[in-house]
Amino acid sequence: MSASDKKKLRAAERAEKLTEKQLAEQKEAKKLKILTTVFVVALALMLCFAIVITAVKTVENSGIRERNTVALTLDDRQINNAELNYFFIDGLNTFLNENSTIIPYLGLDATKPLDEQILDEATGMTWADDFMTGAVENAKAAYALADAAAEAGFVLTEEDKTNIEATIANIELSAMVNYGYPDLKTYLKAMYGNGADEESFRAYRELNYLAESYQVKYAEDLTYEDADLREAEADNYDAYSSYTYNYYYLNVNSLIEGEDTSNPTNEQYADAVALAEEYAKSLTEGITTVEEFDAAVAALPMNTEVENAASNASKDVSYGAVNAVIADWVTDSARKAGDITYIPGISTSTDEAGNETSKITGYYAVLFGGCNENNFSLPNVRHILVAFEGGTLDENGYKIYSDTEKNTAKLAAEKLLNTWKNGDATEESFATLANENSDDSDGTDGGLYTNIVPGQMVANFNDWCFDDSRKVGDTDIVETEYGYHVMYFCGESERTYRDLMIENELKVAAVNAWFEELLSGVTATVVDPKYVSTDLVLSTN
Repeated sequence: MSASDKKKLRAAERAEKLTEKQLAEQKEAKKLKILTTVFVVALALMLCFAIVITAVKTVENSGIRERNTVALTLDDRQINNAELNYFFIDGLNTFLNENSTIIPYLGLDATKPLDEQILDEATGMTWADDFMTGAVENAKAAYALADAAAEAGFVLTEEDKTNIEATIANIELSAMVNYGYPDLKTYLKAMYGNGADEESFRAYRELNYLAESYQVKYAEDLTYEDADLREAEADNYDAYSSYTYNYYYLNVNSLIEGEDTSNPTNEQYADAVALAEEYAKSLTEGITTVEEFDAAVAALPMNTEVENAASNASKDVSYGAVNAVIADWVTDSARKAGDITYIPGISTSTDEAGNETSKITGYYAVLFGGCNENNFSLPNVRHILVAFEGGTLDENGYKIYSDTEKNTAKLAAEKLLNTWKNGDATEESFATLANENSDDSDGTDGGLYTNIVPGQMVANFNDWCFDDSRKVGDTDIVETEYGYHVMYFCGESERTYRDLMIENELKVAAVNAWFEELLSGVTATVVDPKYVSTDLVLSTN
């Protein structure tokens, strides 16, 4: 018998000598061990499940999914969901700001998710689809311009970077002060979703700043010879002129007579059309001046009890801004001051069968005042703004200032002007004074504004610049809604307003063509934008 066999035998003999109690204890121990093992396994599974839940929540809130899921490709460049969401939300906000007063009339319900609202019944396109298209196009444009900038060696300056940092700092300050967010990070996540963070937001801002800056630089670098301007002008000379005229509109609906004017018969409407034409014709008979025209308007039967009834005055209106109904007559090169006429306003509608129906909706009586060919030189000025301080908000939310607050600013402006007069009293010394004292952030280059166009500045500022008596070296103090401006007239530019308009039009056409060519070279493919905020609800009210 081997040693191992002897060992097994002794173990068997010991086992035979176990008492019933010991056997029972051993059985319970085994049972406990089994239960313990099951419990440990169950506990481990529970812990594992809890860890998984926590991990999922952590992933959801971390933005990992948004930053690691490709939403869009622009050729070989991958755009993740977090970045595309910047373009989506900013595009949406721009739309809301531009259309804030008419949102209800556009069919957009602020209380429903964007991806559940149909914008185009024919195609099934939702509002979210439309904003997504805009986001893709904006991303495509930003990167196309940024790539063109890189190819041209155009980079952001240190001043540009400082401006970007200042903008981000202002966003953070506004978020904390006005909306109660603890920091920028929290605000960005609330605004742009979990994928947003300071690093990617800064990169997004820099991208757009670079794209916009390069597009402006490209336009600024375009130059045209006088021959180019004259050639462009020859095709449509009148398009660069401005027009002065007075008009009065006679609305047919307001002249309908009878018990039910809201749903007139054909006969009632025809009578109103005839009456409108009669009144319009009466406004043109023997009239050549604005005073005569206004007197005739005031004498119309419907205006006899209307205080200060008069025609509408339009002064130096640009070609494109003239009312379309009367534009052909007003902009006719044969037109001369004192010409007068009346013109019908016609509405055209098309029924389901494609049949067009036209009807006269009113008449315009028009008195021509003159044509300005805009062949005048543009003024250059320097100014020092002394802004009003303090102020209170009126019922409409506009800040108003007391006489005391205004007088404080005026005295400061007068002191600055006297300081200049008592010094060298040169344009250079004025520029130095402006750099040291002006509250106008847009005029820090010695307070200089060149090639000022009509209407560019607020009324009083504009009127001072374009005063026919203005001469080099003139100074004055001008009040505007922003404060008091200490003015210095530098003289007139060699460029005329007309030439500037022609040049700007040529630049717009050239930049648009260049931009379209840039975009045509980029292929955008939407991949998986599932984390973009297409289900956003604008309002919970």
